[in-house]
Amino acid sequence: NTACNLASLNLVKFYDDEEQAFDIDAYLHAIRLWTMVLEISVTMAQFPSREIAEGSYNYRTLGLGYANLGSLLMRSGIPYDSEEGRAIAGTLTAILTGHSYATSAEMASVLGPFAKYEMNKDSMLRVIRNHRQAAYNADREEYEGLSHYVMGIDADVAPADLLQTAQLVWDNALNLGEQHGFRNAQATVLAPTGTIGLQMDCDTTGVEPDFALVKFKKLAGGGYFKIANQSIAPALRHLGYTADQIDEIVDYVVGTMTLLGAPGVNRASLTSKGLTTDDLRKVEEVLSGVFELKHAFNVFVLGEETMERLGFTEEQYSSFEFDMLRQLGFSADDIRRANDVVCGRQTIEGAPYLRDEHLPVFDTANRNGKYGERFIHHNGHIKMMAAAQPFISGAISKTINMPNEVTTEDIEGSYMLSAELGLKAMALYRDGSKASQPLSATSDEGEHPDDELEGLPEALEDEARIVTGTAPAIHFAPGVSPTMAYQGMSRPRFLLPARRTGFTQEARVGGHKL
Repeated sequence: NTACNLASLNLVKFYDDEEQAFDIDAYLHAIRLWTMVLEISVTMAQFPSREIAEGSYNYRTLGLGYANLGSLLMRSGIPYDSEEGRAIAGTLTAILTGHSYATSAEMASVLGPFAKYEMNKDSMLRVIRNHRQAAYNADREEYEGLSHYVMGIDADVAPADLLQTAQLVWDNALNLGEQHGFRNAQATVLAPTGTIGLQMDCDTTGVEPDFALVKFKKLAGGGYFKIANQSIAPALRHLGYTADQIDEIVDYVVGTMTLLGAPGVNRASLTSKGLTTDDLRKVEEVLSGVFELKHAFNVFVLGEETMERLGFTEEQYSSFEFDMLRQLGFSADDIRRANDVVCGRQTIEGAPYLRDEHLPVFDTANRNGKYGERFIHHNGHIKMMAAAQPFISGAISKTINMPNEVTTEDIEGSYMLSAELGLKAMALYRDGSKASQPLSATSDEGEHPDDELEGLPEALEDEARIVTGTAPAIHFAPGVSPTMAYQGMSRPRFLLPARRTGFTQEARVGGHKL
């Protein structure tokens, strides 16, 4: 067992939006520098056990990676789920690991290879040769000791400068490694970068596409904060849209974040309901961070004095069910229209001026907002991992996002495809399969016209009968989610049995206890 210190490079920092070019020299410099930094850190780290400490010292494993690939592709006007997108991912990953190993071999020429290198020399050089073969997109029979398909770099779609650099660094890595060995048994992994990515100013994490164009991250201490993709405008500029068109499209997605000019619910209509200039100022200050407009109208924003002045009792405004805008007399349609303008539609689908052929550039892991329909198919995630895996020392930490309605056959097929493409690891997540998830692309609440709720009490009764085994299976109507179904009513609860049926059998497979 070993441990490795992680470091990730923000790929967008090497991309010039104005020149529409990737700075390869700067990327190479950063890889070289951080490989040396991580090598130094091996003996500075503390480890959870003696075994891991000894393994880390003997093999000196590193964990260099990158983040923000999805944002880089979007800014470049390239769909994530495309042959060109996968070719770019392959070349960038090949450069990352190839140059890191070349640097490791240089360090070995001075400091010596890792302690266990000689006993692993033949195997390691075979692995390095296979990495190099993938950079040249070799035929399957040219790989040594591999039985699975390898997605090499497609020279027909990969940018020529990136491809040339990728092949050169692997030539160097092999040549230097044959002469000096390697200081590090492992050079790279692709980490999730979920939290550090925020500090690195990344729109997307690791090798992921964006979760959604507008998303809300749940905080450990309660509450959410709004994260809007900052790559939409640069991507639109790359695709040739004018400044005015870009402003309108961005406002369509993320909202104007002001009550000025909003339909239905605006400064004038709110003033007529009794809100003061100071009240409106408080509301305006929080609009940039709310999921829906109604979340800006509550006692936490406006204060108890305002609530009481408007005629609301403490019992009313303290209730989780309290909807101030509805109580002030605004209709559901008024609120919906204002919400779409102020908070945005949270999808780019249907945006003014946007051409249909550009929609795939802005596809994300999930449907966007309440109105979005497009999302990246789960096979697109797997193929992107397959494009990067041949050039990674370790594995890739990435979520393969699936919509809520996927079938068991879809999940089985994903595991099979991942195995066929040679992935070392994969993790599936079906949207909404957990009671709570850290990122959301839509509100848990939302407005539903009264006629949409018709028949739901009967549906709940049917569900209760299903659970208790007193009725045949009956399903909610299409489009009625469990959250919608239980809107405004208590969800029936069923106690687990006091005694579990069945038994637990110990088994061992390949020496592993199950």
